[in-house]
Amino acid sequence: MEELSERNVLVVDDAEANIDILVEALGSEYEVSVAMDGESALESVESELPDIILLDIMMPGMDGYEVCQRLKSDTKTAGIPIVFLTAMTDDENRARGIELGAVDYITKPFEISDVKAVVKAHLK
Repeated sequence: MEELSERNVLVVDDAEANIDILVEALGSEYEVSVAMDGESALESVESELPDIILLDIMMPGMDGYEVCQRLKSDTKTAGIPIVFLTAMTDDENRARGIELGAVDYITKPFEISDVKAVVKAHLK
């Protein structure tokens, strides 16, 4: 069984403050890599498959929905759990995220304890 500490979490968010918080919160338990936009996220996944992706929806250029669609339509990346981490709190956006294949949907501002629990649960 793989140790959790060896699991890789990809954080995709265009807000540096969110990235800093997540890297600090998750970095002691997981290998954390970061992408600031959708294109970078897809490039990052090409070079190293993460075990889970925390994905913002509202980003410049390619939004999180498109990133999710692309990952889920590729057999190599379709099985990676994606958790949307977003300021979009309405049910319509939540439903769209789940329909696109996300395993969970956390709204900002997020509680670190919630994020940790969700990551741990989906990595089991």
